Amino acid sequence: MPLVAHNDLPTFERLRQEGLIVLPTGRAMHQHIRELHVGLLNMMPDAALAATERQFFRLVGESNPIAQFYVHPFTLPQLPRGEKARAHIDRYYETFDQVREQGLDALIITGANVVGPELANQPFWEPLIEVIDWAWENVTSTLCSCLATHAVLQFRYGQKRIPQPRKIWGVFPHRVVDSRHPLVNDIDSRLNVPHSRWNAITREQFEQAGLRVLVESDSAGVHLATSHDGLRFVFFQGHPEYDTISLLKEYKREVLRYQAGEIDDYPPMPENYLGVRETAILEEYRYRWRRGERELAFPEPLIAPRLDNTWHDTAEAVVGNWMGLVYQVTHSDRRLPFMEGVDPDDPLGLLQD
Repeated sequence: MPLVAHNDLPTFERLRQEGLIVLPTGRAMHQHIRELHVGLLNMMPDAALAATERQFFRLVGESNPIAQFYVHPFTLPQLPRGEKARAHIDRYYETFDQVREQGLDALIITGANVVGPELANQPFWEPLIEVIDWAWENVTSTLCSCLATHAVLQFRYGQKRIPQPRKIWGVFPHRVVDSRHPLVNDIDSRLNVPHSRWNAITREQFEQAGLRVLVESDSAGVHLATSHDGLRFVFFQGHPEYDTISLLKEYKREVLRYQAGEIDDYPPMPENYLGVRETAILEEYRYRWRRGERELAFPEPLIAPRLDNTWHDTAEAVVGNWMGLVYQVTHSDRRLPFMEGVDPDDPLGLLQD
């Protein structure tokens, strides 16, 4: 069912132009359909702020439960922002105090860029813990993406992410390892997921924390896991929300950083993402630039139209299943997982023999 444009955030119009159903608030209020209120804690840096909005709004809006979705973006004031991003946030975003006062049915927490290896030294660390502690007690389910997953595993479960010798970067094949969970209903047992990270939480760490691993890759590790109860927290290590061109944009950014002298080594290409023709074009670009053709434009227009997206349909199905579970628990006699009348360790009956 549709997203509801409850303010004039430009993302709503952008998604409407893509063909997604987005209802104006006035029309939505006159329909007798249940509402779901979903928070989006957007911690991404300025350059990715609006794109991340669109990616997660799109996945929520494409899910199928009989509900109208009100998505409430907010961020943490401790994150450094430029003037343009700050103006965008001040105009279109809510504050955590507002979100907390109004309440949420579900919450999505994005990744973030960090400086240095230690998460506990980041300026967002304590404010993020405050948000997650509140969500643990007051939100039916929280979906953590990449860095947010690593943060929760560290401060709540005592499992610190492990630096990797090389970046886990590209589109990797995965398999469903626990098909009993309704999050993976009606998805292929083999699936692709993009990853982009230098650190990892291993399967052994997830299991030591008492968490349930649902999807993993031999080469990229665990992608999808949940808290012990199966719903209160959902963990992504990959980026199924990514647009088709997201990894290309990241690669371009890293190439430009190399050319500016910000990093020492020319970046490798994302794995399992580019075709033979596209790889050849980028290799020719690198060769010509190193020969001294400094005015050569990065060949993004030659690459982007030929990229394939092999992960979005599965991402849409998983998020649709997640929204369905949130709806089932929130709008039923079972009430919240943490309230009386429901086993807080098993609100969906997933642990029964």
